[in-house]
Amino acid sequence: MTRRYFGTDGVRGVVGEFLTVELVERLGRAAVLWSGATSVFVGRDTRGSGPELEAALARGASSAGADVVLGGVLPTPAVALAGADLGIVISASHNPPEYNGVKFFDRDGHKLPDAAEEQIEALLDAPAPAGVAGAIIHRDGESSASYIDYVLEKFGSDLTGLRVVVDCAHGAYAGMAPAAFERLGATVETIGDDPDGTNINSGCGATDLGALQAAVVERGFDLGIAFDGDGDRTMAVDENGKVVDGDEIVAVLALHLGVDLVAVTQMTNYGFHALMAENNIRVLTTDVGDRYVLEALWREGGILGGEQSGHIIYLRDHVTGDGLAAGLLLCAALNGRTLSAAAGVMPRWSQAKENVRVSTKELPPAIGAEVERRNAELAGAGRILVRPSGTEPLIRVLAEAENEAVAAEACATIAALVRSALG
Repeated sequence: MTRRYFGTDGVRGVVGEFLTVELVERLGRAAVLWSGATSVFVGRDTRGSGPELEAALARGASSAGADVVLGGVLPTPAVALAGADLGIVISASHNPPEYNGVKFFDRDGHKLPDAAEEQIEALLDAPAPAGVAGAIIHRDGESSASYIDYVLEKFGSDLTGLRVVVDCAHGAYAGMAPAAFERLGATVETIGDDPDGTNINSGCGATDLGALQAAVVERGFDLGIAFDGDGDRTMAVDENGKVVDGDEIVAVLALHLGVDLVAVTQMTNYGFHALMAENNIRVLTTDVGDRYVLEALWREGGILGGEQSGHIIYLRDHVTGDGLAAGLLLCAALNGRTLSAAAGVMPRWSQAKENVRVSTKELPPAIGAEVERRNAELAGAGRILVRPSGTEPLIRVLAEAENEAVAAEACATIAALVRSALG
């Protein structure tokens, strides 16, 4: 079955165009009808559209018989840990402020599989049952303290003497994450900590690290930690202002924690695979999307995985990716080293990337054939990966090679073909 609304991470789009109040209300009702949930917990990020969509979602879910608790602004992992029959997050994660979205967690805190999302879509037009409306309960802010306490208990360590710049992306971790680092003894400077409903992820956060890089270098701090708008991604910046991405964070944690298996995605740098092989750590490679990393870890009994984009998953005492937990674990893994020294153990192949805005995501066979031909030529010395974005009208092109010029040329050539055919 082809999904009309769900992408790689829930339902997401521009508010008022793809993502309407009506659709969100229908999603809330359909999800409860599908799951049979009697308790629903809802969190949201700091987008201005959040309260209106939250109200619509609550109407839909309660109309199907569930009691709905509205937790207000909360990071995604806090919703996953809430323990309700159904957890729902209203967020578009790293996307710009005009976007919003809806994603679901089951009672165990796991994102729903593709089959479940298809079943929810099939119920979008189902009417509300008669006479079964549940309650809507407002508990804004009550869950944030218990969430922070849990993360500090399970993932915190003494950070006395560590100087950290924390970038909250004007998102759900604003106020929360800096206070957590301070409670562990770190000296903290904060950026991206003043959400106004229109500035989430704007010039800050895990997908726009320039301000964090500048802040770390200018202030002479040890490192920077950045989150995305809903708090399930973490990226870092070392003391020299160099970006430390999700591949390197997983590599540092794998060696620190002594795991024998990790799960990553197709986007992961080849240098990561080389380092894991040197240390006899088995690598599972999945499709792009943190839920696919999670599913691979469940199948194989692993506890650590992640994506280059900063979704870091550690399943000891947690159920999903958690930006704050990952940031705290990374700080603990330094063991007195600089972040540049810790991350520098991973060799890196050159990667060139381009996101091509398209009118349709259906790749012509000729482009697939050209990618296949070039991958055959690069065998052992590089690769090209072309895939549609699951959340935006983009085709993502990645070329990787030991030689920077080879990667750049391959990426530019394939991106031009995509743009010509689909732009």
